[in-house]
Amino acid sequence: MNYCSDCGAPIRLLVPPGDNRERHVCDRCGMVHYQNPKVVVGCIPAWEDKILLCRRAIEPRSGLWTLPAGFMERGETTQAGAARETLEEANARVEVGPLYSLFNLPHIDQVYLLFRSRLLDLDFYPGEESSEVRLFSEAEIPWGELAFPVVRETLVLYFRDQVTGYQGMYSGDIVRDRDGVRRYRIRIHEDRV
Repeated sequence: MNYCSDCGAPIRLLVPPGDNRERHVCDRCGMVHYQNPKVVVGCIPAWEDKILLCRRAIEPRSGLWTLPAGFMERGETTQAGAARETLEEANARVEVGPLYSLFNLPHIDQVYLLFRSRLLDLDFYPGEESSEVRLFSEAEIPWGELAFPVVRETLVLYFRDQVTGYQGMYSGDIVRDRDGVRRYRIRIHEDRV
């Protein structure tokens, strides 16, 4: 960030009074420009023993499979955002249920919230960001073609819970290894109901 979005003057990095970290601060009007993590919301759309996945038609990770999810918009709830993303990416209508997983991804400044959901019908088809949408049983999931670690971990937990009957929620962290290689450390916490 080089210029203030309020007045257009140059900004600089400094620790504002009463703060504990560097922020972009306008030299002219004093506006502090906070850059906070983005919230990603999505669904785990279920139909009987299958889950709806979308093959990405956009970067990053174009051509790989994912759960329908995306950035939360201003003025919407997390559940409304998850339903909107599912409609946009898969033209699928869902009844959004309880929060299933919450993952922190500090290496990319994102927080993922994925909700249990139930497909209301089988009238779904690819949206603009998807080249294909399809229902998969656990045995059919293209495990080696999943776009993101958060999707893989959520699906592993979800299918395990279908066997055990666990109805709780998971939270955890997916942290990129420091060596720069695309390996991750994953910590998961169960929140018992």
